[in-house]
Amino acid sequence: MNTLSNPVNQVRPYLLSSPALLLYIGLFMIPLIMTLMLSFYSYDVDRGGVVAEFSFTNYVEVLSDSYFHGIFFRTFALSIAVTVLCVLLGTPEAYILHRMSGRWKSICMLAILGPLLVSVVVRTLGWAILFGSKGVINESLLAIGVIDTPIKLMFTNTGVIIALVHVLVPFMVLSVWASLQKLDPMIENAGLSLGASPFIVLRQIVVPQIMPGILSGSLIVFALTASAFATPSILGGRRLKVVATTAYDEYLGTLNWPLGAAIAVLLLVANVIIITTYNKFIERKYSQAFK
Repeated sequence: MNTLSNPVNQVRPYLLSSPALLLYIGLFMIPLIMTLMLSFYSYDVDRGGVVAEFSFTNYVEVLSDSYFHGIFFRTFALSIAVTVLCVLLGTPEAYILHRMSGRWKSICMLAILGPLLVSVVVRTLGWAILFGSKGVINESLLAIGVIDTPIKLMFTNTGVIIALVHVLVPFMVLSVWASLQKLDPMIENAGLSLGASPFIVLRQIVVPQIMPGILSGSLIVFALTASAFATPSILGGRRLKVVATTAYDEYLGTLNWPLGAAIAVLLLVANVIIITTYNKFIERKYSQAFK
């Protein structure tokens, strides 16, 4: 009897994957669908708050109000800046780490991944201590005479970007390092032996082969930055709102849950559109550039 025609064998893959599928549905799909449904509800204080009436009012308010336009623009500008810095810092780090051997590789890997073992809130509070007007950075620079007045880093874009890069650069390093593991070092040696300069070897041999790692790492960093809450909330405060903190304020500040849900859904949609477009653009660009 042909085992492929056995109904049990045909259903077995679905049975084996069903626990993970049920977990995915329960922890992700159901809350997402409930948030989407909530975003179409109305909010009326006189009628008790959330009113289960279908309406596009929340989306119209977010899409037509310049206040929300500024928040979304700030969020994605921060995301782009953090992503670019993580690519510029994480890619060379991963390449150097790949070229290391023995004990030093383990030590450097531990140093890079060590921050991931600490809560993002704890790390952000550490940066708040460093960034304060009487923090370690300003006090040190004042003591050696580099500056006359404290540098303002708290509640600024610069401070948030520095902290987010520290939080997210390990994800870029891991993504690029995983691609470098598949790279045969003999290919680089062959290019050098044929007269190519190290820069040419790096640009035309190494970079095209690790581009999937750079792409995946940048997508991860961008998505995590756009949805970051703890770091912008602590270091940005009330002066530097991003989409995540705005949705939080609508949920727990004004108690306008439908508007907060609409903001969250629009952030998700914008993230998906940007990431999909970026993915297709980069793949097409580099497939043509390195032919």
